[in-house]
Amino acid sequence: MEDKKILIVDDDKNVLEILSLYLNKENFRVLTAKDGKEAISKVGEVNPDLIILDIMMPKIDGLEVLKILRKDNEIPVILLSAKGEEFDRILGLEIGADDYVTKPFSPREVLARVKVILKRVTKARAIKERSDLISYPHLTIDPQERRVEVDGGVVDLSPKEYQLLLLLARHPKQVFKREQLCDRIWGIDYYGDMRTVDVHINWLRDKLDLDYIKTVWGVGYKFEVQADV
Repeated sequence: MEDKKILIVDDDKNVLEILSLYLNKENFRVLTAKDGKEAISKVGEVNPDLIILDIMMPKIDGLEVLKILRKDNEIPVILLSAKGEEFDRILGLEIGADDYVTKPFSPREVLARVKVILKRVTKARAIKERSDLISYPHLTIDPQERRVEVDGGVVDLSPKEYQLLLLLARHPKQVFKREQLCDRIWGIDYYGDMRTVDVHINWLRDKLDLDYIKTVWGVGYKFEVQADV
């Protein structure tokens, strides 16, 4: 996390000081702004990696700052809100905030949330830059490492299960007959029971716990992700 730039925006001097202290100890580069107008200016100047943004501020409040930011960038934002600002917290998340912390807060909790979000963003960017990765909502397949993840957790698949998933995921919506899958995965010289395909598909479904592998009755299987997933 070293050299990551964190912009803290709050009109409370004590909040700026205590959060700066904790973040500096973790080798973050800390910048501060005391109101929304100054925050917008500093974002343009330094392009921070993450913003800790108070909702209630003079000149331009935190929600307005967030709306302006979300017009042209995706910098992660953690909102700071008072206990009675539930509506504002919900609105902030709908506008595009990544998380929120309620005042009074523990600086250690804020620090932990900063680290989690930055780690997630770094991983997402790395995935985006890898052209060979196969990525769907909740599911990532790394052919180089033969690695499958569901919601960030590694799924342990047998070689045949992995090969089945890779084939189906590389050809979304394409229907494969059982015979085709058997030839591709087990080889054309396989003379065993064709139901082994069904058995491996069921094992694969159980391990992934995702409704992505569809049965095409009387034919075979296809990989399809619904638009609302």
